[in-house]
Amino acid sequence: MRRIDVLGIGIGVFFAGGLVYGLLRAVGVEPLQAGIWSQAIFVLGVLGWLSTYLLRVFTGRMTYHQQLKDYEEAVISDRLARMSPEELAALEAEILAESNEIADPELGDN
Repeated sequence: MRRIDVLGIGIGVFFAGGLVYGLLRAVGVEPLQAGIWSQAIFVLGVLGWLSTYLLRVFTGRMTYHQQLKDYEEAVISDRLARMSPEELAALEAEILAESNEIADPELGDN
């Protein structure tokens, strides 16, 4: 996120808080109560945003993680596309041998 985006969001939140306060005052809420309620709405909004952010962090669905995963998959598919049929067969045999060693560890090197 760029610095100007952060500033824009900050200014937007500032004016949104003023708008909520003004709306509460317009419907007849006393100034102190309108201030308390507008702050409560702001705090609940921040906590809601924080919970969605933490959920994305702990589930690994961040933009960076997705970009890294897409890049790794693109590199692997490019490497596989460049391999000759003989190299693909050798790679398949190697993967099969490793999976057999994992499935039955007693057959591996001792």
